[in-house]
Amino acid sequence: MNTNHQESGGLFHPSKAPYRFTILIFIAALSFGSYFAYDIVGAIAPTLIEELGAARGTLGNFYTMYHVAAILFVLAGGFLIDKLGTRKASFMFSLLVLAGAALVWKAQSLPIFFLGRFVFGAGSEPLIVAQSAILARWFKNKELALSFGIALTISRLGTLFAFNTGELITSHYGSFRYALFAAVLLCGLSLIANIFYIIMDRKGEKILHLKDEAAEEKIVFSDIKKFKPRFWYITLICVTFYSAIFPFTALSTDFFVDKWGIARVAESSGGFLAQVFNNFLHMFSTAGGITSIIIFASMILAPFAGQLVDKVGKRATLMIIGSLLMIPSHLLMGITNIYPVLPMMALGAAFVLVPAAMWPSIPLIVRKERVGTAFGLMTAVQNIGLALFPLLNGILRDTTKTYTSSMIMFSCLGFFGLMFAVLLKRADTKEGKGLEASKKK
Repeated sequence: MNTNHQESGGLFHPSKAPYRFTILIFIAALSFGSYFAYDIVGAIAPTLIEELGAARGTLGNFYTMYHVAAILFVLAGGFLIDKLGTRKASFMFSLLVLAGAALVWKAQSLPIFFLGRFVFGAGSEPLIVAQSAILARWFKNKELALSFGIALTISRLGTLFAFNTGELITSHYGSFRYALFAAVLLCGLSLIANIFYIIMDRKGEKILHLKDEAAEEKIVFSDIKKFKPRFWYITLICVTFYSAIFPFTALSTDFFVDKWGIARVAESSGGFLAQVFNNFLHMFSTAGGITSIIIFASMILAPFAGQLVDKVGKRATLMIIGSLLMIPSHLLMGITNIYPVLPMMALGAAFVLVPAAMWPSIPLIVRKERVGTAFGLMTAVQNIGLALFPLLNGILRDTTKTYTSSMIMFSCLGFFGLMFAVLLKRADTKEGKGLEASKKK
């Protein structure tokens, strides 16, 4: 490689930070549309159920179809990324995301709606795996942690906007179809961002001789039997924790409207953009806004939580605290009439603490060559839970006609997560306290 040529070329040369952080904007935007499209059906659930004339359990089935596709395609996606390279694979996944969102938007029957969610899930989850490989390609041995943090924040903005604008778009334009069309538009923008990434990546590869990074979440089955108890406890915490968060947020907008009569949108007399701004200002008084508290907390506090974990260690202890917070939070909303903002804040704190302690624990307890298998297996098991519990919630809701039994179910998941976290701490004590140790200076 001609280093003199690499150093020349001005400020926007691929070897310089301005180029890296410009391409980071497009890489981060790859999943913005898919995060919005994933949560928009939960954000507009009350209206969606009314206009489709469907049972409330149908809502959970929309999420189940997504995660069934994720289980089937995320591992195949990892191999496709390695086979085709990040550019071709990510573009193919972006096309699937857009096609799935468009099918959902145009669906005139529930089977087509389910098909759209399946196609969408087949593209969305592998796209997130591809995004991780792309970030590693550009930021390995540079600003890798920062790049992942920025990408996650921008992605979660999609969820934040879904819950705070979904019902507003629906009421302003007169049909839930417009909210689903907004998802199509945003998935289209993410596809355009993918095209810009491809152009910049091709130029960077030619000049810097970049190598494709392997997809991290890829299972080598022969490695599975070599994992020790700490890994399995973390995996069980992962599935119980996320199964008590995401299937809950899928139903919570409808839950808040149904039980407390909380407004779907904030009252405003201005234009559409003024109404959007007003909805964000009144986040604590709209059903979608209260749902988004969990995501908003993680966006603001996750970087600080990561620094806290590095500084103090206590990863197993933090997972105990996070799991413990979930139990009363779900119970209070399920069996009392307490306004849900405070319990949702507690869930937001749990959603900050547990992931910040859990995911970085894997490289500490698993040999380097098995980390990809560990992450892939955790993600696969996580998606099994995310496919199963929305389905169970739907059955409980349609059988009992309330969300009380669902909230007890989510609280039980918190209890099992707490048990697994306590067992994890005991196992860590036996195996050397690697998870409880702080980062050495």
